[in-house]
Amino acid sequence: MVSFHFGLPADDLLQRVRASGTKIIASATTVDEARWLTARGVDAVIAHGLEAGGHRGHFLSDDLTKQMGTFTLLPQIVAAVSCPVIAAGGIVDAASAAAARALGASAVQAGTAYMLCPEATTSALHRAALQSAAAEHTALTTLFTGRPARGIVNRLMHELGPLNPAAPAFPLATAAIAPLRAGAEKLGCSDFSPLWSGQNTSGCRAVPAAEITRELARGFAGAS
Repeated sequence: MVSFHFGLPADDLLQRVRASGTKIIASATTVDEARWLTARGVDAVIAHGLEAGGHRGHFLSDDLTKQMGTFTLLPQIVAAVSCPVIAAGGIVDAASAAAARALGASAVQAGTAYMLCPEATTSALHRAALQSAAAEHTALTTLFTGRPARGIVNRLMHELGPLNPAAPAFPLATAAIAPLRAGAEKLGCSDFSPLWSGQNTSGCRAVPAAEITRELARGFAGAS
């Protein structure tokens, strides 16, 4: 199985992937994107809700006002396409997994929930931020990569504005901020670091990944 996040690659590469017998899934942040993906034969669509951490997967429009939360987007995509739909964004525990299935999801995808697990490569500074009160406030920002991505609001985002038009285009912003970020991190400061996180950190726990996976599976299997 291979997953694509910003639309799909060129048709010739897609055909080669499909010819190998690999299943193709891709993220959709709007109903139009879901329809676009299914018209190109994907095997499943990820309904990528606005509350999800990290980069937005949009590709048909840069207009962020068209973006929706998972539990608004999910049932609309389910109604619009015939392939399986995977819910992503705000899925952190048994209850949210059950809610996604109740709205028609064939599976769920979680990210933030695993970021404190011992298996995760999350940095010490990032782990500290996720366990602090600061994690209650996230925003979409272009400051760190040039493309909208959700992270915990820190000094850089607060002082410059998370969607400052002066940020270099993707992916040049990463290099632009790198020296400042590196210097601050050496001092144990995350004021200039991307602290990717979804809006719901309630299920983000420092436990083995298997424990979180079992909880999500129980919730999904138990949904009516």
